[in-house]
Amino acid sequence: MEQETVNSSVGNILVQMNDIGKSYGQTEVLKNINLNIFEGQNHVIQGASGSGKSTLLYILGSLERPTSGQVFLAGKETTKMNDAQLSEMRNRFIGFVFQFHFLLPSMTCMQNILLPAKIAGIKEKKIKAKILEYAEELNITHCLKKYPFEISGGEQQRVNIIRAISLSPKLILCDEPTGNLDSKNTQVAIAMLKNLAKEAGSTLIVVTHDNSVAASFEHKITIEDGQIIG
Repeated sequence: MEQETVNSSVGNILVQMNDIGKSYGQTEVLKNINLNIFEGQNHVIQGASGSGKSTLLYILGSLERPTSGQVFLAGKETTKMNDAQLSEMRNRFIGFVFQFHFLLPSMTCMQNILLPAKIAGIKEKKIKAKILEYAEELNITHCLKKYPFEISGGEQQRVNIIRAISLSPKLILCDEPTGNLDSKNTQVAIAMLKNLAKEAGSTLIVVTHDNSVAASFEHKITIEDGQIIG
């Protein structure tokens, strides 16, 4: 897989983490994490299983609260927000892509894609044209009126990707997004994520154990025993 070229349009700090620690009971999962992510930079978080990389991603995305330290997203300190404020922040600023798509089986693929807009109170006509454009680009226009169980796993993941970027979030966070894909489809999925993130003006952060995926990113964050080592 080819390495991406450096994005020359890097802007201000989007995410800042200061002295982050995370423990579950007596088990320390993250310690002394200090990190700046700039607008326009794509990063990969790599490390062995159990190293803390997914926990770091979940704290970045305000899905988990740190035990200690501060997190800032777009200049706002998320560690001081209550649950309702965090939920609003996630829906406004962050798109998520997980290894498992979490599409609602009772909704069509288009309804699933439009769900973040509905939650945010955004009229679907404002984003539907862009969704149709993305669907055509990813060759899943024929899937939009179908239910998730009626399409393939690869098509479900592409629906998931479009849902994540439907509101042009500032930040797209992906936890092992290619974990269920073969090597060919892995390359296709990562290329899709990078291209669509660029089109949406989003910053992309991917957690992976796949060395070929990690090698394609210019900016790498390596986690070992809960600490950033590179």
